[in-house]
Amino acid sequence: MSAQIIAREGTAELGVQLRRAGRRVSFANGCFDILHPGHVRYLQAAKQQGDVLVVGINSDRSVSALKGPGRPLLPAEARAELVAALEPVDYVIIFEELTAEAMLSELRPDVHCKGPDYTTETVPERALTESLGIAVAIVGDPKDHSTRNLLAEIARRYRKNR
Repeated sequence: MSAQIIAREGTAELGVQLRRAGRRVSFANGCFDILHPGHVRYLQAAKQQGDVLVVGINSDRSVSALKGPGRPLLPAEARAELVAALEPVDYVIIFEELTAEAMLSELRPDVHCKGPDYTTETVPERALTESLGIAVAIVGDPKDHSTRNLLAEIARRYRKNR
């Protein structure tokens, strides 16, 4: 069973429904431009933080603003479909903002999961999570994988084989 892709406008209602059902909600977010093992391990670890895993996917506009020209490689709808197909993921929501603050305010998860390239002090949404009483968990394997490095390796091999 693949996860449900929820319209952005349904974020608050999803949070209400899950809390009403007594579910512990973990939230993870990212660009997920090219899926790699680091993404999978991050989402597996995020799922362990709760009963339900909701994943926020940056929109095409926000990925371009965060990552620069030429990104994303895949449109948001395709990235959402790929992430939704992963076993640990229960819900996926595409969001426009550069940070997950609005999503966190609306969803009100129990825990906000960030990857190991963050510390609890560097999480962009730290002040908001503290004010709302949302726990922050740094999860996943060490930052041995990155889309940027994968793209660089693809380009290097392409140039070498031309």
